[in-house]
Amino acid sequence: MGQSVVAWRDRIEKTQQSLALARRAGHPYEAYLHRRRLEHLIETAALHDVDVEPWLDRAILSVPEEL
Repeated sequence: MGQSVVAWRDRIEKTQQSLALARRAGHPYEAYLHRRRLEHLIETAALHDVDVEPWLDRAILSVPEEL
C-alpha cells in the first residue's frame, strides 16, 4: 500500500472515529462538522482515484445530525 493511500486511510478512519465520539457525546454540531469532513474526504479521494470503500462505514453516513 502506497504512502498516500495509507494517509487517506488514516484520515478516513480518524474522521469516522471523531464523528462517532461526537454523536455519543451528544454534540450534534460537532458531529455535523465531522460528517461534512468525511464526505469531503470521500469526494476528494475519488478525484485522486483512491478507493475508500474498504475503510468506510457507510452506516455512519446514513444517520443525519440533528442541529
